[in-house]
Amino acid sequence: MGRSLHTHLEDSMKDSNYIREKRKHPRVDLNLPLEYRESSAPHVSGALVVNASESGLLVHSIKNIPTGTKLNIAVLFPKRFELSNLEVLAEIVWKDIHLEENLEGYHFGLKFIHISDEDRQKLKQLLSDGHEL
Repeated sequence: MGRSLHTHLEDSMKDSNYIREKRKHPRVDLNLPLEYRESSAPHVSGALVVNASESGLLVHSIKNIPTGTKLNIAVLFPKRFELSNLEVLAEIVWKDIHLEENLEGYHFGLKFIHISDEDRQKLKQLLSDGHEL
């Protein structure tokens, strides 16, 4: 005998949830400035962190940078009454043109290549406090 329609719907909902979220680490929405430097460039540029996880960042920039580019990044964030930062080496794994009413540019998906233990702890704290920023 066939399975009920209800059982089929439950199975497809489970499958769609599995497909929808493939990330190993959940993303936290942030709105923080960052400074980055391409490994081959001497100057520093700025961008905004849109969201973050323990394994990477979604960044908005007005500059078009090719995928595969490695960036030295410093994310700036408030810590009590001071400004703190965390530093990582990341690689652009994807990019997309981003057009919004007052914010044109590019969204970049960055994957962390190297992060020190100290900066990883800062990142974990930042992610857990993210809703307060």
